Amino acid sequence: MCTRYISPETGDIERHWHIGGRTPMRWVREVFPGYQGVFIRAAKSSAGDERELVVGPWGLIPWFAKERKLKFPTSNARSEELSAKASYKHPWARGQRCIIPAQAFFEPNWESGTHVPWRFTRSDGAPWGLAGLWNTWADPATGEVLESYTMLTINADAHPLMNRMHRPDPKRPPNQQDKRSVVPIELADVEQWLHAPLADATQLMRLAPAQAFIGEAVPRESGSTGSTSV
Repeated sequence: MCTRYISPETGDIERHWHIGGRTPMRWVREVFPGYQGVFIRAAKSSAGDERELVVGPWGLIPWFAKERKLKFPTSNARSEELSAKASYKHPWARGQRCIIPAQAFFEPNWESGTHVPWRFTRSDGAPWGLAGLWNTWADPATGEVLESYTMLTINADAHPLMNRMHRPDPKRPPNQQDKRSVVPIELADVEQWLHAPLADATQLMRLAPAQAFIGEAVPRESGSTGSTSV
C-alpha cells in the first residue's frame, strides 16, 4: 500500500491534464494519509467532459462517518473490494472516480530484512496519474463539507518489479503474498476513467508494465519538500 507520494507543481498538473488556469488552492507537495492533497475529477457543475481540480484529505471519509477522524485507514482501497466494501461501494457505483497526480510515489522494500524506501517515477519523465475514488462528506456536528479521496491498488504478485515491494507475509506462499501496486491511468485513458460507464472504466484497472517504472532506493529522509502548491 502506498502511504507517501509527491504532488507535481500546480502548473505541471494544469498543463499535463489540460485543466483551466492557475488554481487558487493550496496543498502540500509531499503527501501522507490525512494530509491535504489534490485530485482531478469530472467537473460537478458540467454535464460535459470538463475536469476540475479539488483539494481535500487523502483518506476517503465515507457517508456513515460520524466524525472526520476515522478509526480505520482509507488512504488505499483494494480494487477487488470496491463494489462490496461499505466505505467505497457507493462512490464506486456512482462513478466518483478521480486521478491523483503524483511526480513520484514511495513503497517499502524488505529484501534486505529491513524497511528500505523506494521512490518510483515514470521512465518517460511524465507525472503519474493514479486511479482513485472521491467522496463528499458533511460533518454532522458543524456542517463543514469535505472532499476526500482514496488511492486504488491492485494485486501485484505477478509483477516483476512491484512484487518486490512490501514486507513478506511468512504465513502465505511466495506466489500468494497479495503484494499491491497503484493503478496508473495513462493520459489517453483519462476520459474513459473519469466519464465512461463502470464496465468500461473497470477495464483500466490493470498493472503498468515494469518498463514504465524507474524504481530506486532512497534514504528515509529523501524526497521531503515541505512546500506547498499555490
